[in-house]
Amino acid sequence: MTQSHARTRISDALDRARAHAPFLKRLMERHPDFVAKMETAPLSPQFDDFTTYLEQDRADAVRALRIDRQKLALYAAIGDLSGTFDLVETVTLLSDFADHALDEAIRTAFAERMPDCTPAGFAAIALGKHGSRELNYSSDIDIVFLFDPETLPCRPKEDPQQSAIRLGRLVAKLLNDRTGDGYVFRVDLRLRPSPEITPIALSIGAAIAHYETMAELWERAVFIRARAVAGDIGLGKRFLAAIEPFVWRRSLDFSAIKAIRAMSHRIRDHYAQGQKFGPGYDLKRGRGGIREIEFYAQVHQLIHGGREPELRAPATLDALSALADRSHIPLPDAERLADAYRLFRTVEHRLQMIEDQQTHSLPEETAALDSVARLDGRRDGAELLDLLTGPVAYVGALYDELEDDDVDRLPTDGALLETALERIGFRAPEDARRRIEGWRGGKVRSTQSSVAREALEAVLPALIAEMGRSPDPIGAINRFDVLLDRLPSAVNLFNLLDARPGLGRLLVDVLSHAPALADELARHAELFDGLIDASALDPPEPLDELTEILRTRSASEDYQIILDRMRQLVGEERFALGVQLIDGRSDPLDVAGGYARVAEAALTVLVDAAIAEFEKVHGQIDGCDLVILALGRLGGEALTHASDLDLVYLFTGDHAAQSDGDRPLGATTYFQRLAQRVTAALSVPTASGPLYEVDTRLRPSGAQGLLAVSFDSFATYHRDNAWTWEHMALARARPVYGPEEAQDTLRRMIAEILNRNRAPAELIADVRAMRAEMSEHKPPAGPYDVKLVEGGLVDLEFCVHLLQLWHRVGLHPQLPRAIAELIEAELVDPALADAHDLLTRMLVTLRLVAPSSQAIAEASLALVAERCGKENWDALVADYDRARQCVRSEWRRLALNHDEGDDE
Repeated sequence: MTQSHARTRISDALDRARAHAPFLKRLMERHPDFVAKMETAPLSPQFDDFTTYLEQDRADAVRALRIDRQKLALYAAIGDLSGTFDLVETVTLLSDFADHALDEAIRTAFAERMPDCTPAGFAAIALGKHGSRELNYSSDIDIVFLFDPETLPCRPKEDPQQSAIRLGRLVAKLLNDRTGDGYVFRVDLRLRPSPEITPIALSIGAAIAHYETMAELWERAVFIRARAVAGDIGLGKRFLAAIEPFVWRRSLDFSAIKAIRAMSHRIRDHYAQGQKFGPGYDLKRGRGGIREIEFYAQVHQLIHGGREPELRAPATLDALSALADRSHIPLPDAERLADAYRLFRTVEHRLQMIEDQQTHSLPEETAALDSVARLDGRRDGAELLDLLTGPVAYVGALYDELEDDDVDRLPTDGALLETALERIGFRAPEDARRRIEGWRGGKVRSTQSSVAREALEAVLPALIAEMGRSPDPIGAINRFDVLLDRLPSAVNLFNLLDARPGLGRLLVDVLSHAPALADELARHAELFDGLIDASALDPPEPLDELTEILRTRSASEDYQIILDRMRQLVGEERFALGVQLIDGRSDPLDVAGGYARVAEAALTVLVDAAIAEFEKVHGQIDGCDLVILALGRLGGEALTHASDLDLVYLFTGDHAAQSDGDRPLGATTYFQRLAQRVTAALSVPTASGPLYEVDTRLRPSGAQGLLAVSFDSFATYHRDNAWTWEHMALARARPVYGPEEAQDTLRRMIAEILNRNRAPAELIADVRAMRAEMSEHKPPAGPYDVKLVEGGLVDLEFCVHLLQLWHRVGLHPQLPRAIAELIEAELVDPALADAHDLLTRMLVTLRLVAPSSQAIAEASLALVAERCGKENWDALVADYDRARQCVRSEWRRLALNHDEGDDE
């Protein structure tokens, strides 16, 4: 924009202000020199640039602040009306001035009451639009005053509470009182806890205690937009950090969402006159207005923000953008809501500029409405109404979609209930009736409160209907009964199912087919919360991205908190992967890869945290690094839900070196203790439960060897002392942690070990003996123990590892890739690839459906077959038999029928 064009727009804005905004006209008449400056100097939305216009004489703070506010009101209005400032710049400027005025008022109050004391121990927390830096043109500021009794100065014979109350009153008076120069801000202190009985300033301890134990649900939404703005900022930030878990709960409380909905209903009822669109419409509180856009964003923030800190944006436009970026609301909805919000707030500002009144309603008189429209540069009120009509209708309709649908309740009469259950699909309705009556009567642990039973009634019809459609309705209802009896409270689970009815089917599927997941859910009901996000049923992100997500969401200065959060996050990821499989969203092979990525990402984050904590005491060793080697299923990047982690700890550098910390250690001792710390980080249960079992017995010399070994010791052991089975284990070894250069060195070392020449007869004898010993000590649990059964995965792996060491072909940790290269080299039956895939799909699925590897519930047979890619159970059994026969044939050919004298 050229300078002349900018001046033309400012001149036009000044003309419209004189013609249609009496308040602005009076300000222009009072400050002609200031107007002249605006006409010639560029306008800037930055408050720091505006400070050059502040009143220079600050001796009378009351007058100076009011003159400042007059100039700011005029400056912001002309910047807005001329299009020089957009909405965000305008509201940010207004909010920054409010911060400045409030801070000066606090400093002035301290100077008046305790002139020899430095202002400390007294803070102002801004809520609402001030907190989110979205302040209206003519607005109250919602403030909570806090004080710290330990640091707040007091007058003689005055306790900290009295001192804080008097300071608060004086601050409010400095800003509130109207003089010949007007006022600065209307200060509203009613958003503090129980304002009718509490003092206007709260001690930080009392405030934290209130929000942790007694706060009402609507207060969570209020504190989404809280900010420490004036006074002792450090005190304010400390308070907000302390109550963060109250605002952003990882375990979702959908009753808070209901509270927001109830609040919107009360607003619609209380301001009924302004609900209908047209002249007199309330832009803020009317149906489809500003408040409903804000509530729409806050509802989704409260649902997801406990897990995703990226969503905790206080400002509405930022929140909508973040929610769309994370796919929690559709991008077109977010964009239309944002456009509507900008339009509504802009028109709201025009209403308030006319007489500096905190109004939000369009005028009912035609002339007054025309004047508002012309202030905005429109032809008349009709054009303004046309502009608003579509967005208001759209917002109202979208917000109404959040409302619950009314559902019928299940009958309470026993006979009627049995009839309904039989119609739904329960062949033994009397058994189901007794379960439901037990829940309704509080006979299970989690429904003993009236709140829980009320929440239960809302979800029973849909949930029982889903159970009726399941393969085994009575089995599903019995497992749900066990779940309810184990949970301390089911209120959140019921509210979640009420708010997201589609999750009922997933819950019934888990209860019907996945005892492993059902058991976890009984211990940690909050696991189900993660499924509210549709993306939870997508495969995990690529490794590097997933690692950063876990690192960000578990971040804390407290090591124990990191451990606890990681167990929560990994538990949610693993639970979601299991649900993906049960729901048929993902191939079991992809789920196995997902489990492995989650484990490796978790390992990286936790090892980093363990090392950082360890180094605080013991320091570092220059030139020495920890390196971790994964073996088994983690090495092969294909875990099951029940897999442990086979790890070997190694370290680089000089084993005689010493660390540089306050408590220095020699390298060998240093890495033994660090390895112990890492194992604990990965395996020790916290309040959020366990994580992984870690098996380190594949290290050199097994359980008798050092927990962490140097690279040189590792190489020497495998060159001179390792058993054949240890080299077989190395065939699935993969470095997963440590400097890339060290990992490359370890890869070359392993390749050298695996590529050495071996005597086939001796190799075959060793492999055969090891398999026989395993069969003796670990027999299969049943015919569908696909890992240990004859012709199962262990036999398949022995075939592959035997050929890898014998022919030095297919030396890759991933079994499918190794098998493909062996097939290409014509060393193995091509059917072994399909056998591997089928057996692995069955293993991954059955670890959820039949964790004991024994009986498979008849109701789950069809699901198991379908997840393994077969039409029905009989087809799966037939293919399972063929796969086992293929593996048995290869094992016999290679290890049992081979002529030990033949070295070819």
